[in-house]
Amino acid sequence: MKKRKLGNLEVSAIGLGCMSISANYGPPADRNQGIEVIRAAYEKGVTFFDTAEIYGPYTNEELVGEALAPFRDKVVIASKFGFKINGSRGLNSRPEHIKKVVEESLKRLRTDRIDLYYQHRVDPAVPIEDVAGAITDLITNGKVLHFGLSEASARTIRRAHAVQPVTAIQSEYSLWTRDPEAEILLTCEELGIGFVPWSPLGQGFLTGKIDPSMAFDTNSDLRATFPRFTPEARTANWAVVDLLRKVAARKKATPAQIALAWLLAQKPWIVPIPGTRRLERLEENIGAADVELTSEDLREIDSAYSKIKVQGARLSEEHMKLIDHAA
Repeated sequence: MKKRKLGNLEVSAIGLGCMSISANYGPPADRNQGIEVIRAAYEKGVTFFDTAEIYGPYTNEELVGEALAPFRDKVVIASKFGFKINGSRGLNSRPEHIKKVVEESLKRLRTDRIDLYYQHRVDPAVPIEDVAGAITDLITNGKVLHFGLSEASARTIRRAHAVQPVTAIQSEYSLWTRDPEAEILLTCEELGIGFVPWSPLGQGFLTGKIDPSMAFDTNSDLRATFPRFTPEARTANWAVVDLLRKVAARKKATPAQIALAWLLAQKPWIVPIPGTRRLERLEENIGAADVELTSEDLREIDSAYSKIKVQGARLSEEHMKLIDHAA
């Protein structure tokens, strides 16, 4: 597996997003199956594993901690803070809360430090400088090694970076979700910050495995509430899958591999974290690192994509309210 750098943090070119093993895209997988997939990823060269306290909640960190314990010192673990979890909903990035929950995450992850600790969503009630200051304290104490932000605006990134250098920004980014291109990627490049696309496969849609007739479990699958995943939107958006299939056929690859290779080709400091609970999908995703897209391929993809109008917001209205749009 090739390596890439997020700031000065070296990781595998493709990481593993662990969320979907435990939560949000259907009922949780069997624990042993989850451990098997995470350990198989390590055996195949993945050194970057992404989780968060909210996934489950808590159960995904516990799973990741158990799975990675045998080779903890050879991997990079990313986790996230910032939600109220016990008995209430909403955000909480007060410094005293961060310093409390990091201890709980460390226990679940069976480790004495978190390599990359993201603010999961920007908390408008807490100045980002205070959040960055709390992380500085944790870094000084060796409990956190690197600071990250998720779904943050360029202005917030700059303010945070001025207090505590930011190693990575994590936001949704894929062929059909291009929001970071307008400003965030430029800010990352200017400041030397890495970028980690979550849902690099469009929450599964870009694999071509989610057809318009597929039903989502309304109790356990968030996609049931996302406008982009209504049957009508999926029918309209199938043009994106057709585009990926066309390129994949020529490259002897799969649509998922083309979607990931496209991201890798955008910048050398972009590290996608596709998630899966199945070994064959893990192999497929890792194989994307060996798919070379030429400048001509990229021009063809962008040209064809520019003629497609993606239907539906990427998240529900409730989730979109948590995205930082600070001017």
